[in-house]
Amino acid sequence: MDRSGQMIAFVRAVELGGFSPAARELGLSPSAVSKLVTRLEGRLGVQLMVRTTRRLALTPEGEAFFQRSQRILAEMEEAESEVSQFRRSPRGLLRMHTGVAFGLHQLARVLPEFLDHYPEIRLDLTVTDREVDLVEEGVDLAIRMGPLAESSLHARRICDLERVICAAPRYLKRHGTPRTPDDLARHNCIWITTLPALRRWPFDTPDGQRLVEVSGNVVANNAETMLQLALMGVGIVRLVDALVGEPIGKGELVPILTDCHHVEPVPLYAVYPHGRQRSPKVTAMVNFLVARFRAAPWRQPPAAPAPK
Repeated sequence: MDRSGQMIAFVRAVELGGFSPAARELGLSPSAVSKLVTRLEGRLGVQLMVRTTRRLALTPEGEAFFQRSQRILAEMEEAESEVSQFRRSPRGLLRMHTGVAFGLHQLARVLPEFLDHYPEIRLDLTVTDREVDLVEEGVDLAIRMGPLAESSLHARRICDLERVICAAPRYLKRHGTPRTPDDLARHNCIWITTLPALRRWPFDTPDGQRLVEVSGNVVANNAETMLQLALMGVGIVRLVDALVGEPIGKGELVPILTDCHHVEPVPLYAVYPHGRQRSPKVTAMVNFLVARFRAAPWRQPPAAPAPK
């Protein structure tokens, strides 16, 4: 046997308390196991164990080598198990998390296609704007928007979103259409309380980027509520195109200030704990999300300026 075989013989002999039980597990003779351990000791130049008629006793060097060898063999078994999963079709329970707005407006409408393609996957989907600890709560995969904080999570970029300033036609008819960023001071703007920085809307000017802090008579703690308020003509919103793309296409919302609004990309990620990227069910879902959303199918072509 090679080095790994000598290590396996040594570890099993210690774990099972003798050469004979280790030999039975490994399909060898007790003398063969003993010779493997002896060769290991000779190669290392140290005595790993003291052999008596009743038991095996580890030397200090043997104890240290045993602890490290156990971890190495466990990692080898885990690696082999992960690789073997690729030969199996995706199946089992997939625990997934997404925010409310993206879950309702984009994810839910494509999930039937995914489940039809992978009938052996059972999906447990949590839709909430609450920050979820994936490891602590046992979540396999989450969809997250915006820059990612440093963490031990793995991530794959799905696509980039774009924020759009827009309002319902009835709001613009009643209050007029803002033509410059300064006009926003006379308008009812709706912003999200959970992300205070998004109250400052960026614009490109000849002197560089300018931030305008908006205000209004209503705020909300999630994007879905902001969208519904905008659709009902309550005020102006600045939301990602994954939410407002379809209403804009239907004429229910009208983009405004498109000539000066600074549209910075908003990355959309699939994130998952370490090790999950090797799971067939997680890999299947991530590949599906990238295939369905990387072209931003909700994005509308540039609209004509709103009528005066």
